[in-house]
Amino acid sequence: MMDWTDRHCRYFMRLLSPSVRLYTEMVTAAAIHHGDADSLLRFDSAEHPVGVQLGGSDPQLMADAARVAADKGYDEININVGCPSDRVQSGRFGACLMAQPEVVADCFRAMQDVCEVPVTVKTRIGIDDSDSDEFLMRFVDTLANAGCRHFVVHARIAILEGLSPKENRTVPPLDYQRVYSLKRAWPELRIEINGGITTDEAVEDALAHVDGAMIGRQAYHDPWFLAVLEERFLSGRAAPDRVAIVEAMLPYVREQLAAGERLNRITRHMLGLFAGQPGARAWRRHLSERAHRPDAVPDLLLEAVDAMRVAA
Repeated sequence: MMDWTDRHCRYFMRLLSPSVRLYTEMVTAAAIHHGDADSLLRFDSAEHPVGVQLGGSDPQLMADAARVAADKGYDEININVGCPSDRVQSGRFGACLMAQPEVVADCFRAMQDVCEVPVTVKTRIGIDDSDSDEFLMRFVDTLANAGCRHFVVHARIAILEGLSPKENRTVPPLDYQRVYSLKRAWPELRIEINGGITTDEAVEDALAHVDGAMIGRQAYHDPWFLAVLEERFLSGRAAPDRVAIVEAMLPYVREQLAAGERLNRITRHMLGLFAGQPGARAWRRHLSERAHRPDAVPDLLLEAVDAMRVAA
């Protein structure tokens, strides 16, 4: 979810679900070490519980990044061993590290040694020709022996040569059974599943086999899905009104614009709020055509609601 689940996105999603655990986009340990860590790791206290996803393969850099993130108040440090992009491979992090479980284990130990919050791992079920239960079991076994107790598993292999990151999200077939087998083999571990889960019924099916479900692009394109999951599986709280969510965002938007942020940097994450509802296209169009303007103000959100109502 690089360039997607930034702090504005997470604040918005927290309004839809008070209970779900949120994750940052992946941040590299090198970027934290060499760049502006305060900016890269900034989040609002309303986002809790929130985990940071870190990418890297150098145990010392990963430990330093984990320490900084823990000091900032993150509730979880997640090692990303799932992203298949060329940019990730050239930096020796992401899915290519499945071929080097000992390296990931070294990073895990170094990270867990310097912070009290849990360090977790997000991975694929395999890479390229390493597409077997044995390969995944060996990877998890290495990490479990290092002390890792929480895995999020994207139920597709990653094709590191020949497929784009977008194709890697759809072309390799889903294999939920391999993830379910992992949980049966390691009942003491927390195993969560990711990939292709787009309905609350699918979440219910997954929870019959594993400990949790991570939702990615479905929650981004149809944020209301989070409100549905909150009511059905988490707090039981009735889903809020969508317009009320817009109104609840206004104080945050005003605060961010006063600090110099551009409105479209926030509203781009809200375009799917009314997905499937009458007038949703007018909502998206009003924001898309106006929120990027330098003089755009928070009340543009209310204007977009009015435009939606007229169109409906």
